Amino acid sequence: MWGFTVMWFGQTVSMLGTDLTAFALGVWIYQNTGSVTQYSLIILCAKLPSIALAPIAGAIIDRHDRRWLMILSNACAALCTMTLSLLFYQGWLRLWHICVVMVVLSMSESILRPAFNASVSLLVPKRHLGRASGMVQSGQAAAQILAPLMAGVLITTIQMQGVLVIDFFTYVVATAALLVVRIPSPETTAETAAAKGSLLREAAFGWKYVIARPGIFALLGFLAVTNFIVSVSNILITPLVLSFADPRTFGIVLSVTGTGVLVGGLVMSLWGGPKRRIYGVVFYGVVQGVSLIFQGLWPSAVLITAALFFAAFSAPVMNASFVPILQSKTPPDVQGRVFAAVRLMSWGSVPIAYLLAGPLSDRVFEPLMAAGGPLAGSVGRLIGTGPGRGIALLYMLMGVVMLLATLRTYLYPRVRNIENEMADAIPDEEPAVAAGG
Repeated sequence: MWGFTVMWFGQTVSMLGTDLTAFALGVWIYQNTGSVTQYSLIILCAKLPSIALAPIAGAIIDRHDRRWLMILSNACAALCTMTLSLLFYQGWLRLWHICVVMVVLSMSESILRPAFNASVSLLVPKRHLGRASGMVQSGQAAAQILAPLMAGVLITTIQMQGVLVIDFFTYVVATAALLVVRIPSPETTAETAAAKGSLLREAAFGWKYVIARPGIFALLGFLAVTNFIVSVSNILITPLVLSFADPRTFGIVLSVTGTGVLVGGLVMSLWGGPKRRIYGVVFYGVVQGVSLIFQGLWPSAVLITAALFFAAFSAPVMNASFVPILQSKTPPDVQGRVFAAVRLMSWGSVPIAYLLAGPLSDRVFEPLMAAGGPLAGSVGRLIGTGPGRGIALLYMLMGVVMLLATLRTYLYPRVRNIENEMADAIPDEEPAVAAGG
């Protein structure tokens, strides 16, 4: 796994720099605008292009050398980061500059992430795919934990342009790591031959491949539901906790959540996951559902922190189970298109969550659970009334929906038996990997 480890290390360093920049930009936007809506606009600019361009990106990935596509994507991101740094240094930085840069960075990510995922099965033996996915999750969690701690110090010492320069050099590290690893070209299979044609035809192949496999398609439907629910909960966790606790307590809650992801990633890196990987997906759905119910049950920082830790722990278990299923069941030469289609189908619900979370909270659930509100005399007797309790009710309802979706998905035979019914598309022996060039 030497080649994968080098590539993973470079990308982990890059993720740390990206999280540093995200924290610094968030501080800058709040200090200069004081607007949550404008901050949400930045998030949409950072997410929408990579999701919308996923099918085209997948076709490009399978047509060209994946390593060089990742190198070019990192170079593009580095250039964007340096541009922001120069604008800030000159005092010219404006919100629209950040929006434009976020769009370009998102387009770059639409190539980088699927290319990375599609390269793993070319570098890692099939039996170690779960461990590789666990390493990826551990790296992401470490970046999430370290970035806020580092950025808080760096912003006061070297200011935002210094943070952006550090981010630039993390992209340099990621690019250097890719330059010393050779990613083998995948062998051409019958699927590739059948999909040959225009870029649009090849882009549509990922969709057709997924739809033709009911087990994978159903899993993506499950992920679309869970990603929507988790995204809504992630947006509303801030007002939920701050409705009864101070910002310092909220910071502790977030740190423990990041620790849960890290612990889960480390466990999966060492263990590799259950022999039947579908159990890892089911575990995630059950834990997330129960966690949401407990988060809404009572305004207690200890209860919410414990629930979030276990929810965060379950995320690497799911990713280290679901991603290897796709990697082992999909021919390597079409994984770029398939992973791009997966990203579009499973993450397409996230922007909708961003748009609906605020109105659901402010206009529906908070009024229902206000003192003297329509549900104050019934549900309010169980979970309380006042600020934040409407969000708590929404959490509990989403937890129930998560549990029902998990049960329905597991009872579907095509999902439950996916690992037995679908033939593996990659061999058991270790792929040949060389350094250099």
